[in-house]
Amino acid sequence: ETRIKLLAFLDKHGPLCVCDLQESFGMIQSRLSRHLKILKEGGFLRVDRCGTWAHYSIRTPLDRFRSEALAEIRCLELDLPPLQKLSKSGDCKL
Repeated sequence: ETRIKLLAFLDKHGPLCVCDLQESFGMIQSRLSRHLKILKEGGFLRVDRCGTWAHYSIRTPLDRFRSEALAEIRCLELDLPPLQKLSKSGDCKL
């Protein structure tokens, strides 16, 4: 369920820093990183690194299987948390 919500959240909000995802989901960094790693290894996410920062986004293009899975996720009525942008305010400490 958490990984489905992470995919839907990134699909809705675009590329986000780990600190933004951590703040939005209220999740500790190690647990969040584990979920993101699984999604990345599964071919759903890409990571762009800039120094110590990692920004995650939906990988494009997705293959047919992953595109269809994401389309199904878009049809779900998920209760997503509000976006908390620490990276823009300069409060990101990761």
